[in-house]
Amino acid sequence: MSNERKPRIGAVTGALGALSGVIAGCGALAVAELASVPVRPEAGPVTAVGGAVIDRVPAPVKDFAIRTFGTNDKLVLQLGIVVLLALFAVALGVLAVRHRPAGSAGVLLFGAVGGWAAAGRPDGSLVDALPSVVGAVAGSAVLYALAGLLRPSGAVAEPVAAGDTSPVGATSSAGATPSAPSEEKTPSASVTPSAGDAPTEGAGTEDGAGTENGAGTEGDAGLVADDSSAAGGQATPEDPATAGGEAPSPTGSGKPRLLLDKRPGGAGFDRRRFVLGAGAASVGAAGVGALGRGLNSRSGAEAVASRTDLTLPAPVSRAAPVPRGAELDIDGLSRFVTSNNRFYRVDTLLRVPKLSAADWSLRIHGKGVRDELTLDYGQLLDRGLVERDITLTCVSNQVGGEYVGNARWLGVPLAPLLREAGVRPPSKGGPADQLVARSEDGMTLGSPVDTVMDGRDAMLAVGMNGEPLPFEHGFPVRMVVPGLYGYVSACKWIRELELTSFDDFDVYWVERGWGRRAPIKTQSRIDTPGPLADLKAGKVAVAGVAWAQHRGIDRVEVRVDDGSWHTARLAEEDSRDTWRQWVWEWDATPGSHRLQVRATDRTGRTQTADRVGTVPDGATGRHSVVVDVT
Repeated sequence: MSNERKPRIGAVTGALGALSGVIAGCGALAVAELASVPVRPEAGPVTAVGGAVIDRVPAPVKDFAIRTFGTNDKLVLQLGIVVLLALFAVALGVLAVRHRPAGSAGVLLFGAVGGWAAAGRPDGSLVDALPSVVGAVAGSAVLYALAGLLRPSGAVAEPVAAGDTSPVGATSSAGATPSAPSEEKTPSASVTPSAGDAPTEGAGTEDGAGTENGAGTEGDAGLVADDSSAAGGQATPEDPATAGGEAPSPTGSGKPRLLLDKRPGGAGFDRRRFVLGAGAASVGAAGVGALGRGLNSRSGAEAVASRTDLTLPAPVSRAAPVPRGAELDIDGLSRFVTSNNRFYRVDTLLRVPKLSAADWSLRIHGKGVRDELTLDYGQLLDRGLVERDITLTCVSNQVGGEYVGNARWLGVPLAPLLREAGVRPPSKGGPADQLVARSEDGMTLGSPVDTVMDGRDAMLAVGMNGEPLPFEHGFPVRMVVPGLYGYVSACKWIRELELTSFDDFDVYWVERGWGRRAPIKTQSRIDTPGPLADLKAGKVAVAGVAWAQHRGIDRVEVRVDDGSWHTARLAEEDSRDTWRQWVWEWDATPGSHRLQVRATDRTGRTQTADRVGTVPDGATGRHSVVVDVT
């Protein structure tokens, strides 16, 4: 009867296999980071897979992520990707211990997914798949090597004659086992069962000398129970067999003995070799990853220096000073001007592009363009800059949400630039009704040409609140159009403007179910008191902001519970393109109360009470908060 047993994975070997998978995964990501240097940083696997998830997620899921995680949505996505990759790596590591080719092939599958994600991005190409593929090949090789160090050949079980004390593997030239030990032979540990015992179950498994009945330590190389321990005694140095490293069988037993060969290729794996191999792979991954990040950061450092050294020209048309009384001095109320570091950011990028002003250019072309234009950064600045206060709003902003902010923008007027290229709006016979803006990352946004050229302060912005644009907000150049939601107008890191038609081309978000034309809806928000605030009875300032860009706010009203509406006091208006602060003095009475606000714009349209989500063209409804008064 054969003494061979099917390989099985014990706890120790399985854990080390999982560790091997994680090391291989880290190595794959590190090599991919280095391989992205000659391509571009955005081609890295984590960034590419994250971008692919954002591209393909349904609009309601995106809306849920923003509503739940706010500006941390990208961080949550990145952490989720890393956790899934780690779990995938652990599974592949365990698989590789049992079947090395299958485990290594799984790493290659991971690389194929990353390559597909990178090449499938809006600005992707086949070259972008290279970092993921190269990284996967390296990770696959690392896992194959480490798994090999965890795969012993198994223990040897053979019958022996009475009094035979020869070690494993020692044979005569005739193939017979010598009757006497030799000092030249390699010693082996052995398990010799006592008379009447069956061979110890579990010896000879893939994990080494561990046994199911507890004799020996599972996965330990060369650690087994011998006949003396099985009998309750101890081997002593005076025993010539144990002193010589040999394991004699009891005279006359004639029973099979299970022997564990401690040499390379024996049943127990060499832990020292595995530790050295795993350590070398880990150090190598850390070094390669650091090198890749360092090289990739060089281009970023050049862009940072470009922005730091930049001095923007003075505007030829300055914004009017903010009127006295435009900002109310009330605790908890949003400031009239939103600082750059607090200004909302919503985009699809896990890695913000860092472009040098010297490397930037813009192309204007398409239907109805008489004279195609290509401008570099210096030529754009030479056109003359204007300065304007404009409030921007994201279509993903929920009723009462924070995805709205007001800033002072510096830029080149867009309509004169289009007219210089020969563009006419459809209302004046032009063939193109959509202006498609393309970003550095391939994002496309489509604005109505008539809206952009109707006299509002649409611009190619280069400055924000007195400094060059921050990288997160589009440095070197972005587009700003008052009165339109950002997803159709506020293109950051802009590189191209194409005149086309809505019938001929669907931009990024339109392909995903959002509306084509997106004028900002009249909205208002209560900033103070906050939700579930505990208040004292008496005078309470209820205050907030309201906006209806390019129409302006005419009136704000507040009511308590289901009572009558009360007109709030409006702060002074800066312009119809900015939000407006308001306040209402409430004589609060004890109890739980619901405060509600509504705004009316200059066209006479009052904010509706109908609650609608952000998809497809912006949320509607009235903001309310519940407070407790004592």
